[in-house]
Amino acid sequence: MNVKRIFGTLLTILGIISLIYAAIVFANTSGTTRDVKSLVIYGVLGLLFFISGIGLIKATKDEA
Repeated sequence: MNVKRIFGTLLTILGIISLIYAAIVFANTSGTTRDVKSLVIYGVLGLLFFISGIGLIKATKDEA
């Protein structure tokens, strides 16, 4: 098993979970500063993890 591919998969899954949580926070927000901060933090981190995980999976070559 390739460690880079496993790490890429893990980053992608963490990114998806973080983006889903950001969507939940967005749906339940009341507009306070704390809600907006957590929405931005989880959204940016989720997007960063998701993009880096997909990029790592795509860049890793399969070796038999």
